[in-house]
Amino acid sequence: MSEEAILDINNLQTSFFVEGNEVKAVDGVTFEVPKGKTLGIVGESGSGKSITALSILRLIEDPGKIKGGSIKFKGEELTSVKNSRMRSIRGNEISMIFQEPMTSLNPVYTIGQQLRESFKIHQGLGKNAGTKRAIEMLELVGIPSPEKRVNQYPYELSGGMRQRVMIAMALACKPELLIADEPTTALDVTIQAQILELIKELQEEIGMSVVMITHDLGVVAETCDYVAVMYCGKVVEYADVETLFESPRHPYTVGLINSLPRHDIDQDVLVPIKGNVPAPNEMPSGCRFAPRCPHASEICGKLPELLEQEDGNDVRCWIYTDEWDGDKEVKVYDRESTS
Repeated sequence: MSEEAILDINNLQTSFFVEGNEVKAVDGVTFEVPKGKTLGIVGESGSGKSITALSILRLIEDPGKIKGGSIKFKGEELTSVKNSRMRSIRGNEISMIFQEPMTSLNPVYTIGQQLRESFKIHQGLGKNAGTKRAIEMLELVGIPSPEKRVNQYPYELSGGMRQRVMIAMALACKPELLIADEPTTALDVTIQAQILELIKELQEEIGMSVVMITHDLGVVAETCDYVAVMYCGKVVEYADVETLFESPRHPYTVGLINSLPRHDIDQDVLVPIKGNVPAPNEMPSGCRFAPRCPHASEICGKLPELLEQEDGNDVRCWIYTDEWDGDKEVKVYDRESTS
């Protein structure tokens, strides 16, 4: 990628150790986030998206552990910085919108108290200055009557308002990188659109980079510049958003796209991906997707590498290597297959 990266992740490995067994939740993940751009991370539940995000912020708790790899933020290696430095980065330079706003907000503190804490820790603001700044942030994210809401508790707000509060908290210190983990989960479509538009507007205003974690390819198409497709703890395809939708390469990416309703062709039924995601302790020895892949061959018993293609995008599939022993004319993306 020619664009300057604000976040560079290389061969990240995060595992959980349970009863003497190692479960590899993130297994050699590599991707970049260019400055001022949005990277979407997509995949089914259990693909390692959220664990990747928590690893970036070093929020993995026992029995989890970052085993190896590199996480560079503006050139600084986050896996080895002191805890005090990491605390100053969280919420200040890198912020995160967590998946469930009701469980992420403390129910016994008012919205104002929770916002003021961030301003106190990172900017040294007192109570009055912090309250004023909190009201400004609530107004910025489109919450009506912010002077009233700042003194309310999370249970007094709707789901959409709580999500806006989470965005206000994440953006309180104008971070350079925002990680949004399923920011529109459980919200109705109207509120979803408003939240996504709000993030986009604030991104343009502040100039921050965004990592958008989602299973919704519609959200990816609307908001992202680049996409990392994850499956079973690995990135299987990394591409700019136009290429991903126009000519996806990995059979898993194709399966995700083919399972979506289409308006450009006659379509009677959806085409789901066959089979299920393997259990974490029952991963195939070779290509993780091979048991569900319609193009699987004998060579798929070996694990392929994530290789850069001529257009600069990456794909982890034997089809695109000289070792592929199947039909070299395989059309992985077949529009007719969904008609």
